[in-house]
Amino acid sequence: MPFLAIPYPIIDPVLLQIGPVAIRWYALAYVFGIVFGWLYARRIVTNDALWGPKGSPITKRRIDDFVVFATLGVVVGGRLGYVLIYDFSTFIDEPLKIFALWEGGMSFHGGFIGVIVALVLFARYAKLPMWSLIDVAAVATPIGLFLGRITNFINGELYGRVSDVPWAMVFPDGGPDPRHPSQLYEAGLEGIALGLILWYFAYRKRRLRTPRFLSGAFVAFYGAARIFVEFFRQPDVQIGEDGFLAGDVTMGMVLSIPMLIIGLLVMFFAARQTPGEAKAS
Repeated sequence: MPFLAIPYPIIDPVLLQIGPVAIRWYALAYVFGIVFGWLYARRIVTNDALWGPKGSPITKRRIDDFVVFATLGVVVGGRLGYVLIYDFSTFIDEPLKIFALWEGGMSFHGGFIGVIVALVLFARYAKLPMWSLIDVAAVATPIGLFLGRITNFINGELYGRVSDVPWAMVFPDGGPDPRHPSQLYEAGLEGIALGLILWYFAYRKRRLRTPRFLSGAFVAFYGAARIFVEFFRQPDVQIGEDGFLAGDVTMGMVLSIPMLIIGLLVMFFAARQTPGEAKAS
């Protein structure tokens, strides 16, 4: 092992095997991310102090109903995003692999679009203020992002570029050279840091009273975090020359730069409105 490299803590991706049925950390991350996000969202919509004199326009029951829509949006959108953006040629040759979710392969940007579609459809179906529902989902989402990145680390996938930093690790499928544990960077930024930022805006600044602001904050700060991590993360080799589109530009950067710009614009215009003035849909 190279000098100063930290040993990678090898953890079996399969938590429990019962005959042909395997319970994987990857699947549990989605399950617990949805469950904890749902519980957090319930707390948000029942805290009338966050919403102003009229209270929350969303009930716990509606949050319970929305979980099914959100789950479908995450799974279908995340998988289709990965298939279409990152590894289209492989799935064209073996289309049945699209359904092999246990093998990994999910795209945040695809899952993000899937959840937005689910949010819009459910808001229309349940006659809820769309932007308020999206704001609640935005505040709860970092929980799932944190757990997802931790399981990426457990699986030894989506590792970073070769590095000589003291905390670099030699990943089982990453060759003999130590690499950035970029999954942990993403867990810290997209999960913990983003979650705390959104909590601060929701609980301290009462930004649920100005619809769209928290949604914009989520999109902007996620985009910024992802762009930063892309400088340390190993690009997806299926794209471009060794994973790079041009120079040091990666697909993750290309998809995240518009998020940063759009998110900042949404925050700016939402912040200019007085509490309760913004239209929710």
